[in-house]
Amino acid sequence: MAQITAAQVKELREITGAGMMECKKALVEAEGDLDKAIDVLRTRGLAAVAKKAGRATNEGAILAIVSDDATAGAIIELDCETDFVAINEKFKAYAEKIARAALAAGANDVEACKAADADGETVEAVLTDAIHVMGENIQLARVATVQADGIASYVHTDGKKAVLVLFDLEGIDPTSAEFQTCGRDVAMQAVAMSPIAANREAVDEAVIAHEMEIYKAQAAESGKPEAIQEKIATGRLEKFFKEQCLAEQTFVKDNDITVLQYVNGVAKQLGGSIKIAGFVRFLLGE
Repeated sequence: MAQITAAQVKELREITGAGMMECKKALVEAEGDLDKAIDVLRTRGLAAVAKKAGRATNEGAILAIVSDDATAGAIIELDCETDFVAINEKFKAYAEKIARAALAAGANDVEACKAADADGETVEAVLTDAIHVMGENIQLARVATVQADGIASYVHTDGKKAVLVLFDLEGIDPTSAEFQTCGRDVAMQAVAMSPIAANREAVDEAVIAHEMEIYKAQAAESGKPEAIQEKIATGRLEKFFKEQCLAEQTFVKDNDITVLQYVNGVAKQLGGSIKIAGFVRFLLGE
């Protein structure tokens, strides 16, 4: 019997889009001959997969889900060829099945997710089935899972962007209706206003240095004394933080307060503390 290598399996998988085990079995049957292995897959009903695997996937959906105890979350990008399929309820059902499998497995990359169990079958098998049923090339583009004291999610109505927001909590039940409302509000903010970080402490130092360099150069053009230039640059950096950091942004539901003030207000009402610890945001095709 021919010795089948991982590289051969990978190549056949890339050509056909079929599952890893299916590719290995086909190569064994074809004694390592790639072309014959493709024919084997075609005769097993995977011809559609082989024909569609190379087609462009420029549409799709982003889905974010949270565990029942609101301490774990998963977010995925599932791509397809047309918006018609992307908005189809069957396609959405496949996306949810895959997201739940990712959540259960704690998968943080596509390959780990494809190997995860999804109600008795692998996610890879689910994807293959989706290709057959939907009649398009369907690919799992990205996946991430997170854990925290509390997690909230928001999926935009167009299904093309979503977010998981992580919170550090003290003395607050993450499953309470009050926290869930607060968390969803913050998650909606994160999708709508596209911050680059949860707070200024989370902004990359290189980004801050780059911004400050620009602001100093702008201030120098004013011709004002250096001390004034420094104040101008510092003021512009403060504005940058307020626009780009989720906690410091003006709250979209109440322009008189910041997101941080809103969160602190809810925490005070609940007799505990809430801190925005981070977020994971996916935009389709990003």
